Amino acid sequence: MLFNSHAFILLFLPVAFALFFLFARVSTLLAAGWLAAASLFFYGWGNPAYVALLLASIVGNYFAGFAMARAADPARKKRLLIAAITINIALLAYYKYCNFFLSNIATAFGTAPPQVEIILPLGISFFTFTQIAFLVDTWQGKVKEYNFVHYCLFVTYFPHLIAGPILHHAEMMPQFARAETYRIDAGNVAAGLTIFFIGLFKKVMLADGIAVYVSPLFGLPAAGIAPTFLEAWGGALAYTFQLYFDFSGYSDMAVGLSLIFGVRLPINFHSPYKALNIIDFWRRWHITLSRFLRDYLYVPLGGNRRGPARRYINLLVTMLLGGLWHGAGWTFLAWGALHGFYLCVNHGWLALRVSMGHDLTRSTRWGNALACIITFLAVVAGWVVFRADSMATATAMLKGMAGLNGFALPDHWLPKWGLLGQWLSGYGVAFTDSRGLVPAGLINWIVILLAVVWFAPNTQQIMARGFPLMALLLPPDMRPARLLAWRPTVVFALIAACVALASIVNLHRQSEFLYFQF
Repeated sequence: MLFNSHAFILLFLPVAFALFFLFARVSTLLAAGWLAAASLFFYGWGNPAYVALLLASIVGNYFAGFAMARAADPARKKRLLIAAITINIALLAYYKYCNFFLSNIATAFGTAPPQVEIILPLGISFFTFTQIAFLVDTWQGKVKEYNFVHYCLFVTYFPHLIAGPILHHAEMMPQFARAETYRIDAGNVAAGLTIFFIGLFKKVMLADGIAVYVSPLFGLPAAGIAPTFLEAWGGALAYTFQLYFDFSGYSDMAVGLSLIFGVRLPINFHSPYKALNIIDFWRRWHITLSRFLRDYLYVPLGGNRRGPARRYINLLVTMLLGGLWHGAGWTFLAWGALHGFYLCVNHGWLALRVSMGHDLTRSTRWGNALACIITFLAVVAGWVVFRADSMATATAMLKGMAGLNGFALPDHWLPKWGLLGQWLSGYGVAFTDSRGLVPAGLINWIVILLAVVWFAPNTQQIMARGFPLMALLLPPDMRPARLLAWRPTVVFALIAACVALASIVNLHRQSEFLYFQF
């Protein structure tokens, strides 16, 4: 079931909300059980067959964790941990990577690749990583609660189940144990609905609005057409903004939906295109995945504790596996390797500046602007590899962006530009048939959305003055919004209603969230 669907907004959410607080009057455990059951129904809406897989994963990991907690022998605890993690990884590898590995093995031996009919269960990467974190924390003695109903809700909780955030038990299970979670809070409901509808607007109006340009432009290389400079950059930037507002929209909706139920999710998205370097980018993009990779992969590998060379190796390995987590394909591995290289360069540059005696805390406005642009361009290049269906497509798009496939403007711009067009044409600028792939609408979208991501406040800033929780999530250098500062007033209720109406009216062009496939 999609958040951006009539069935969810008009049926599932009101019923789940009403019965949750109704059952809470009888028993908080009953209410938690109801929300877990509703979450399973939400998960099974599209393919009920995988509910059994999810339940088996929950039961197996819960009892593995419980057995570890009761084991007195450290060696037995470690054996249980290794066995449980191995089963989780094997399950993930079968569903997500089986055909990829078989295909590459067959190619290496020159045989026809066997194709196993496997449908990827939604959210398997998210609920698998969530439970691996639980197992490791149990082994380390950090888990204090083993209520099965709360654990089941922790894993299945519908706002995060399909596309994150990746949750820690320590930030969720205590909330399910608190009595105030099961009482309706008007402030939480007002703020939660506002955040949800902001996210819905981002998805339906912005992400889906620019999405129509992405596939035709990324499909040029497969059709034997070398994308020109304008076409390549048009496709790259269209996908850059589609993915941004798609994931930002989902992240807002997840936080808002959870807040309606009195449960606070961690922020997973924080204006990443405003980042001043790649390190900063990964502190803002998919924040909980970055946290997981840092705590459960990078640090166990040794982190930065074994010298610079080992640190760079650990960064590369972590990002390679982070790329593979997103999907079974060489493009995802290449994207992970590229970001690993970016991080190594970033850390190396900072180390060089420190060795030269530079004060890293000092910067100028123009220096920050240049750093932001360079970081943004590096991220865009990475998204091209991430989106491409093959390395050949990625290479063709990147060549086009570098101007190696030629530079041409759409022929219908020549008469519109008048004397300027004639002057450019006279100096050798080509005006050719663009096949309708770079209409003025795309350029308008890019300009508008670039202004939004760089200059508009994000959801946390908008909500910070009227909802103190959001103010706590802002870094020291990020101020709350002024002009758009939300308050629980009639005016802002009307604004939220208009945003909601505009989004709901356009739900006919319903599409899945991009992170569903990861």
